Amino acid sequence: MTLDKQSSITHTQPNYQRTLQRRNRLDRIVRNSFLIYSSLPILFAIIIFVALWMRAHPIFQVQSIIELLTGSTWRPLKGQFGFYPFIIGTIWVTIVALVFAVPVCIFTALYLSEYAGIWAQRLVKPILDLLAAIPSVVYGVWGILVIVPAVQKLAVPLFRPLAKYFPIFASKNPTGYSILAGGTVLAIMITPFIVSIAYEVLQTIPQGLRQASLALGTTRWQTIKFVVLPVSSSGIFASIVLGCSRALGETMAVLMVVGNVVQIPHSIFDSAYPLPALIANNYGEMMSIPLYDSALMAAALILMVMILILNVLSVLTLRHILNEPK
Repeated sequence: MTLDKQSSITHTQPNYQRTLQRRNRLDRIVRNSFLIYSSLPILFAIIIFVALWMRAHPIFQVQSIIELLTGSTWRPLKGQFGFYPFIIGTIWVTIVALVFAVPVCIFTALYLSEYAGIWAQRLVKPILDLLAAIPSVVYGVWGILVIVPAVQKLAVPLFRPLAKYFPIFASKNPTGYSILAGGTVLAIMITPFIVSIAYEVLQTIPQGLRQASLALGTTRWQTIKFVVLPVSSSGIFASIVLGCSRALGETMAVLMVVGNVVQIPHSIFDSAYPLPALIANNYGEMMSIPLYDSALMAAALILMVMILILNVLSVLTLRHILNEPK
């Protein structure tokens, strides 16, 4: 009987080792496959950067990067390419969009998560999904029909008394095609993304934390202020960064309402010319002008670097928030 058990164990060990080897081999194959798939986004980003750099390289041989970034003259026929007005226009429109969108988005997400009933959530969520699915050109047409006249006839007279104290509200633009119009349209476009992500972050907070805070006698607002917001701050910040990245790269809607005037804006009522609008408006035209194609590729490269810098700064800020003592 003992001999039978020993022979059975002897025959079982090679089978167990072969099974273990097969499982380890399969695990390595799956791990390497996941590594390859996870590396694809990084590879695509590198390929895009290299392709843009190669197409933009001719203009870097004629003008230095500093001259391109700080130059304010844009005369392609004379070979003068300065991106400073376009960079400033991009930043202005993005900042205005965030100023309008961020408070509304945060309060909306808090209401849906902390106050709203099931019926309100079921009503608002589909509307947010619908807003996110609307094509940008539709937002642009709506901006021309509604936002531009509103800026011209309502916003300019409303802020005119403040112009003497705050130059940012001064208006020398007779039309409503302005940074304010572009920022307003962008704010509406990025709102569904920020609200949806912030809402999902708030939903991940354990309900027990809220109940423990309320059991101590705090009000619901105190619970939100001292419990919910500190725990969810990193996720809400990430949603804002995603919305900012979307605003930086938006093209069609901004192109249609921002005015597209090559100038350094000094007021929210001035026209501007963001980098995405420059690329979309001019690529494919006047390619016979020397270095023009290279200049537009340089504009795309600058826009990509701006978004990269934004994401790096957001990661550093997020780490600071997470490591900050509570």
